[in-house]
Amino acid sequence: MTSKFKLNGVHHVAYRCKDAKETVEFYNRVLGMDFMLAIAEDKVPSTGAPDPYMHVFLDAGRGNVLAFFEILGSPPMGRDPNTPDWVQHLAFDVASEEELLAIKERVQSEGLEVVGPTHHGVFKSIYFFDPSGHRLEVAWSFGTPEQYAQLKSVAWEMLEEWSRTKRPPHQSAWLHAAH
Repeated sequence: MTSKFKLNGVHHVAYRCKDAKETVEFYNRVLGMDFMLAIAEDKVPSTGAPDPYMHVFLDAGRGNVLAFFEILGSPPMGRDPNTPDWVQHLAFDVASEEELLAIKERVQSEGLEVVGPTHHGVFKSIYFFDPSGHRLEVAWSFGTPEQYAQLKSVAWEMLEEWSRTKRPPHQSAWLHAAH
């Protein structure tokens, strides 16, 4: 499929939060994200609906922006009860295993439970929850270009097999064979 356009990247990803100030302080203190800007409105710009909100934007590095809405006119936030906790998450990248372990220590110093490091074959990651209940992952990639090329070369084949059988294909089983 040929497209007449090419995306430049993700402008921002937005989630709901319970408390905008608590959220900004958490991401700044625990993950070192800079607070970039805030937008507050009485009405939703895209619909005109009256729903006061605070929209905050945080710098997640390399031009990536993470945003949150604290909204007042909706029922308390929850999560999809039919989706396991481990599925929906935000994953952040770090450059080294030392940074991954330093973040783990920082998160634990906040009194939060951390899962991992978990070995995924070409990267290791840790998992924890933010104050609004969003699951966060911090990952350190160490896979080689050849390993990523091997994974890419079987991606469509795996997707087609999954679509047909609804059983996990095994073309990437080597990722966990030694662990």
